[in-house]
Amino acid sequence: MEEKEKKQSLWEFYFKREWSYTTGAVLLSILAVSLVLVTGQAWGVTGVFHVWGGKVLSWFGINADAFPGFNGAVGKYIFANSQVSLTNLGIVLGALLSVLLAASFKYKKIKSRKQVVAAILGGLLMGIGARIAGGCNIGNFFSGIPAFSLAGWIFMVFIFLGAFIGSKMLKKWFM
Repeated sequence: MEEKEKKQSLWEFYFKREWSYTTGAVLLSILAVSLVLVTGQAWGVTGVFHVWGGKVLSWFGINADAFPGFNGAVGKYIFANSQVSLTNLGIVLGALLSVLLAASFKYKKIKSRKQVVAAILGGLLMGIGARIAGGCNIGNFFSGIPAFSLAGWIFMVFIFLGAFIGSKMLKKWFM
């Protein structure tokens, strides 16, 4: 009986309780270092999004490789050979696994059209921002700062500024 209680308490400890910010930061650091050791590349997420978009366009008969910036990337792209795509899949599956293990998965009803507009606008702005910045917060922050990149530190200042302004706008117009 004691061993069963111990196993249950370990389960509770690791999967039911919320982790501290420190625990999350340490685990993210370990994952980032592990990714570099395994793949030889820094952690990135958005680098393949334009190729994914190009693949979707090709399903509708549009040759995205003809557009500037693609340089034949869509035609050569294979999901299983893309470290970034596989990492992105791992992020999504890991997030799903974590909410399932914590028994906190639930569907949420869309409350209003404002919520839909805010979500679409937010996604578009984040995508455009990631392309302009040359990467997302993962590539610029988690990979840039440990590499002592000046761009990473500049990114950090502006991500906090953007989050502050964005939260004020969200409260004013969408909540």
